[in-house]
Amino acid sequence: MARLAMDLSPLKKYRDFRLIFTAGLFSYFGSMITFVALPFQVKELTNSFWAVGLNGMVEIIPLTIFGLYGGVLADHVDRKKMIWFTEFGTLIATLVLLLNARRENPSVILLFVIAAIFAALSGLKRPSQEAILPRLVSHDDLPSASALMSLRWQFGGIVGPSVGGLLVATYGASAGYLVDCLTFAISLSLLARIKSVPPLITRTAPSIQSLVEGIRYAFSRKDLLGTYFVDLAAMFLAMPMALFPFWADEIGAPWALGLFYSSITAGAVVVTIFSGWMRHYPKHGRAVVFGALGWGVAIAFAGTSNSLIIVITCLVIAGAFDQVSALFRGFIWNQSIPDELRGRLAGIEMLSYLLGPLGGQARAGGMAAMTSLRFSVVGGGLMCIGFVIAIAAVMPAFRNYDVNKNEFAVQEAKIRKNREK
Repeated sequence: MARLAMDLSPLKKYRDFRLIFTAGLFSYFGSMITFVALPFQVKELTNSFWAVGLNGMVEIIPLTIFGLYGGVLADHVDRKKMIWFTEFGTLIATLVLLLNARRENPSVILLFVIAAIFAALSGLKRPSQEAILPRLVSHDDLPSASALMSLRWQFGGIVGPSVGGLLVATYGASAGYLVDCLTFAISLSLLARIKSVPPLITRTAPSIQSLVEGIRYAFSRKDLLGTYFVDLAAMFLAMPMALFPFWADEIGAPWALGLFYSSITAGAVVVTIFSGWMRHYPKHGRAVVFGALGWGVAIAFAGTSNSLIIVITCLVIAGAFDQVSALFRGFIWNQSIPDELRGRLAGIEMLSYLLGPLGGQARAGGMAAMTSLRFSVVGGGLMCIGFVIAIAAVMPAFRNYDVNKNEFAVQEAKIRKNREK
């Protein structure tokens, strides 16, 4: 059991890591309430598959543009300040949602505009949020810290949607937005106490050339490209989240909407809690492929049943497999990419794991509108399985990635350990 249990020592050893961890507990909890409230409000105002799917679609362009630019900024500015100011901007945008929801006739168009603004701010913040981790903990503690950060997201992913589902169903979307605003206030006060994290190398102003340098590095690493492609395939083809409000109604359990949103994360939590074994398993590429295939199989099975218990169980299993893939992808990224490129690569990584779900919402909603909800879910799972197998087959450098043998991982370990001495 000691070998399986996750390592909590980074929370005890590193003050700034503890602060950013706690700040995220609050802000992500609130954000996940808004994550439920926003599509719920769109559904209530429009009752349209297409509108709910469009809610994710409008985020793709700003997330792509600002995600890449946010990655460049993360290598040129103080990462702590970048996180603080983008969190503050998200608080302002959430206040606008709250005011809109309190109107007699809330604006649907404004909901889409704010969704796009959320995506832009997330694109600016997430690369710094990802790239700051190797600066807060030692190289050897990175896997444990990554697992803890995943647990932080999962707490919000389970508790936030569960509370949000009950909150918006009882008091309306405005109550959800209000709670989100309060959690941002707490998070901002904690983030302000973290020390500055400026670039290790003095650079000129952010530029297109700097972005191109990061993209070239990513394309030169076939092992990294495999992680991006597998994640995009799994999320774009098999993410059913846009269908949850309709799925709950179809099986006669509208009260269980919060369970739909939290079930995937519940499975991820179980894997994270027992992630200790991952520190000793070097074949990271193989683990990523295995996790993505399990996700596709579980989603396909979920779509074949009308039983709430079976559907939720399959979603929990899907979340468990997805977390195996996610944690090992994070290990590859954190342990093999140089710090001076970490922000730009974090921007590319963010696009792979956020654009997939956003595009997947549009894919799921559009496919359901043209066929049926069940066909959209099952078909998405089967397509995911096929694409993941194909990617693994044609990218052996990714499939065979071993942290103890990969040249980039070995080199980066030496550099960081020398820096820590």
